[in-house]
Amino acid sequence: MTTIAIFPNLLKKNAMSVAKDITKYLKQKAVRVVAPQDVAASVDADSLEDIDGNSVNYLISIGGDGTILRLVHSYPHLKAPILGINMGSLGFLADVPNTDVNQSLDDLLSKKYKVLKRMIIEGQTQSGQTFFAVNDIVLHRAKNPSLIDLRIEVDGRYLNTFSADGLIISTPSGSTAYSLSAGGPIVTPDLKAVVITPICPHAISNRPIVLMPSTNIVIKLISDHEPIEISYDGISGVSLAMNEELVLKASSNTFCLLTLDRNEYYSTLRSKLGWTGKLKHN
Repeated sequence: MTTIAIFPNLLKKNAMSVAKDITKYLKQKAVRVVAPQDVAASVDADSLEDIDGNSVNYLISIGGDGTILRLVHSYPHLKAPILGINMGSLGFLADVPNTDVNQSLDDLLSKKYKVLKRMIIEGQTQSGQTFFAVNDIVLHRAKNPSLIDLRIEVDGRYLNTFSADGLIISTPSGSTAYSLSAGGPIVTPDLKAVVITPICPHAISNRPIVLMPSTNIVIKLISDHEPIEISYDGISGVSLAMNEELVLKASSNTFCLLTLDRNEYYSTLRSKLGWTGKLKHN
């Protein structure tokens, strides 16, 4: 029997209603539906905590890109691919509109999809704090009132010292998130690359740079400042002190995103970014 775990974002309007409809629809298709214990009864699903996570075939996130990222970090032991149902407007990971749920579920059960293995980056501070990111790792000046100086080495070679509000280190998946807002490039998700984008750099010549995924990146805070903040996929709680180093590298793990055959990346890109260009004929 196929087992599908659903994860509604309780802060999203109508997410619970959609979750209930999904559970009902899937049960009619002889699919076992499970959900986190705190919402399972409300959506008429079995408790996820009562089953072996390896028996789950698919994960369905009901919310937006942030909901998917929280799912990955909250349940790292679940390795099944994720289908994202978008309950908002801007979403690149969650690309199924909430108006197209039943047809999308039919495509899922008919295996009309591709599983994309997206890159993950890992970070470790000198103090031993470790973390990972599907989208991006961000170093920000936090409470410091002025710009911070961040020295970067790539594979043991000095790259540059950025005087800026901070740095964004993103995967291709994250290139359309915070990095894009800060002037970084769009990197198609089938590429393997790491993008370093400075946040409001002091020098206009300080531009984003795209690196091979095999590179070893070391970032050192050389400013005489208070500790700065490190966040990963929007999760905070890690700090970096003066003269402390952060080591970044590509993870051996991947993030499995499920995309339906009728959903195409470039179409999603045009739609989400509001591109209105039309083909011109001679």
